[in-house]
Amino acid sequence: MKKLCAALGLLLATTCAATDAPLLPQRVADTLRQRIDAGEYPALVIAVVDGDRSAVYTYGKLDQGKSLDGDTVFEIGSITKTFTATLLAQQVTTGKLQLDQPVASLLPGFSIPSRDGKAVTLGNLAMQNSGLPRLPSNLRPADAMDPYADYSPAKLKAFLSSYTLPRDPGARYEYSNLGVGLLGYALGVHAGTSYEQLLQQQVLQPLGMRHSSTVQTDAMHATMAPGHDATGKPMGNWHIDALAGAGSLVSSGNDMLRYLKANMGRLPSTLYPAMQFAQAARADGPTPAERIGLVWMTHHDAVGDVIEHGGMTGGYASYLGFTADRRHGVVVLTNAAIAPEDLGRATLLADAPLAPAHKRISVPEKELDDYVGSYQLHPGFNIAVFHKGDQLMSQGTGQDEFPVYASAKDEFFAAVADISLSFKRDEHGKVTSVVVHQHGDHVAPRVGEHMPEASDRPAIALDTATLGNYIGHYQLAPQAVIDVTLKNGQAFVQLTGQNAFPIYASARDKFFLRVVDAQIDFERDKDGKVVALMLHQNGMDQRAPRVAE
Repeated sequence: MKKLCAALGLLLATTCAATDAPLLPQRVADTLRQRIDAGEYPALVIAVVDGDRSAVYTYGKLDQGKSLDGDTVFEIGSITKTFTATLLAQQVTTGKLQLDQPVASLLPGFSIPSRDGKAVTLGNLAMQNSGLPRLPSNLRPADAMDPYADYSPAKLKAFLSSYTLPRDPGARYEYSNLGVGLLGYALGVHAGTSYEQLLQQQVLQPLGMRHSSTVQTDAMHATMAPGHDATGKPMGNWHIDALAGAGSLVSSGNDMLRYLKANMGRLPSTLYPAMQFAQAARADGPTPAERIGLVWMTHHDAVGDVIEHGGMTGGYASYLGFTADRRHGVVVLTNAAIAPEDLGRATLLADAPLAPAHKRISVPEKELDDYVGSYQLHPGFNIAVFHKGDQLMSQGTGQDEFPVYASAKDEFFAAVADISLSFKRDEHGKVTSVVVHQHGDHVAPRVGEHMPEASDRPAIALDTATLGNYIGHYQLAPQAVIDVTLKNGQAFVQLTGQNAFPIYASARDKFFLRVVDAQIDFERDKDGKVVALMLHQNGMDQRAPRVAE
């Protein structure tokens, strides 16, 4: 671990004297070391503010021979949204825009959905209650590893013109990357420039954030920490076009420390009134303990409120927060897609829980068969456990799959959240249930095999020409599209906002999945053209008509 000291107002961090008292709580420092040693995080930078003192600490190391320090660059994901909120608040506090102003007024030529005469406002977008979905249904990336790169303003315009709001704007909270991305795009158009140029002019340059940008230049890549997914697999960088305001920013520990101090009022800045305005809680958040301002979330805790936001991309995760009294603040940047929220909150609040570090152990593929099955957590919600080679996977009903790792016999943990699984056996050694440890302990009895017959079920080979008949988009619900694609002779299905999964043919027009207990039948018209699919899952049959490109 290396520590750097950053005095108030300095552009760059300088080495602290050895006599300086550490600002990072010992329990957080110990947990960080354990997680680095366990391989959970390749590298991590944490910046801490305690009154008038601040420091930047580094943990782990970078591959490819790169050095890790306060100027190392990371993707910060959705923390970008707080910068978008600052841009909006700056316009509002100077009287140039109003929170209740329709976003359509900033985007001539765009058709923005409304409901019963109620328009989506700038405030709705920033408070995550616009009625717009998390992602647009026409987000169909050419490269799933860089999902926003080819989502253009033209695609954004086309989606908005065809979308129907499911509820009145302002009715309730629903996190939307689309909504804040639209806000950033609209602010750029209104200013007659790009989101990047507006952000540089109004926020980054005034705060002296020299290693921050929404455009990844060669110079930035030279100092960027290589990203990894939750399993440790190397990941490429994300590039975001029309929705840049939702998550495109890359930054460093030193730069984010300056941004943190500015938001806390501990770095003199003309932006502070706008920052305070953005932070003020205005509407209900996702839980009773949370309220949202303009993007910023206020999390209520018995010992004090924390103003915060997190971020994650394919290969990075981040957290930024500070106490409501503006005395304590923290930024966490890491190059693994594993949320560091608990590290951040534990730095700010003495009683905030810290998830234990887990040392991964290897389990032979054959032994993983013991755990494969379906476990009922409660009626209507099952946990499917299966494995792909020597990697055990878990997936809740209607959710994405995620890997779980062994820490001991019958004990597994997830890297993507504070979740662990304890499998229980009967007197004959057969696994009969799993205890899910997340916000308490929840017993889920084993209710069936997780498609052992599907995993071993023989698939028939269909020629590429036949498989090509199924490629297309199928409307499952107003905001949910199933995309059928073909890659290297393998057909895949992907529901809006989820991962793509392979499907296997049991007959012409009949397919099944191996990662979940689901089947898909394709429907043809009298001329033999595929016009719809039928999804059979969880005892339900859902028809999805084929829609035009």
